[in-house]
Amino acid sequence: MTPGAATQREWMRQWNEAGPALAANRREELLHLSDERALAASEALLSLVITVTLSPGRRRWSGLVEQQALFHSRSSP
Repeated sequence: MTPGAATQREWMRQWNEAGPALAANRREELLHLSDERALAASEALLSLVITVTLSPGRRRWSGLVEQQALFHSRSSP
C-alpha cells in the first residue's frame, strides 16, 4: 500500500468514526436549542441576503434555465 493510500484509509476511518458522533452532537444541540437562539440564528442568516445588491437585469434573469438546457443537451457518457 502506498503512503498516500494509507493516509486516505486513515482519513476515511476517522471520518467514519466521527460522522455518527457529529450527527449525535447535532441532534443533541437541536434538542436543546431555544426558540430565541433559533430565531436569532435565522435572522443572522437572512440578514446576509440584504447586503447583496442585484442589478435590475439580474433580478429578471439568472441564466439558470439556459444552464439546465445546456446540461440536458450534453450526451451521457
